[in-house]
Amino acid sequence: FLTEITRDILNFKDDKGYLLERIRDTAGQKGTGKWTAIAALQYGVPVTLIGEAVFSRCLSALKDERVAASKQLKGPGVKAKVENLTQFLNHIKHALYCSKIVSYAQGFMLMREAAKDNNWNLNYGGIALMWR
Repeated sequence: FLTEITRDILNFKDDKGYLLERIRDTAGQKGTGKWTAIAALQYGVPVTLIGEAVFSRCLSALKDERVAASKQLKGPGVKAKVENLTQFLNHIKHALYCSKIVSYAQGFMLMREAAKDNNWNLNYGGIALMWR
């Protein structure tokens, strides 16, 4: 779902240009990522991908602080340039694929630990199908 939405946003263009340039770079939270990160800490399971996503959302909410910092700190002197678009897109595709593998692996590690601790008999195959 998120991958398809991201694709659509990146491709959307109107008379003002690409939509991406007009999206406010702040994000709110529903709490599910935070709950997962807290559970991971409680069970001692390294669910780093979700933890970093939660921290990134927290950082994005600090818009005023980021704007102030950008006025004080120099950014890169050279604008990023993509030499080979096909190769670049292929790298992004593989990075996304790897992040999905890590997300599944960490999620299942957390569920396995919680199941052991709580004597749950989880149907991991069924859970995997729901996560697709």
